Amino acid sequence: MADESSGWGFLAGFLLGAIVGAAGAVLLAPQSGEETREQIRERGIELRGRATEMTEQGRKRAEELTAEARARAEEAERRGRLVLDEQRSRLQEAVEEGKETAAKKRDELMARLEAEKAKRSPSV
Repeated sequence: MADESSGWGFLAGFLLGAIVGAAGAVLLAPQSGEETREQIRERGIELRGRATEMTEQGRKRAEELTAEARARAEEAERRGRLVLDEQRSRLQEAVEEGKETAAKKRDELMARLEAEKAKRSPSV
């Protein structure tokens, strides 16, 4: 909290200093007021152009980053689907193997049961 308030204090002091400095520069300028206003106007136009240019560069960079992030997300999704399909097929194979093993074991147990019944039952 103290860091935030000192940050605002610094910003307020900086802006106040800039205003006082600009006013002092206008008052003590070696040129006429008209020349100074023209110079300020030109600098304002120049700064506006720079700001527009930087905004455009920022927008382009944001678009590039968005496209890159989208491509990475699509690649991750594609890889995830491949892994999911692979795991699904492994599971299906394991289930089929389990069914086959259970069927074999059931047949073995049934054969043993029949053999035991045959041994116990009197021959007719």
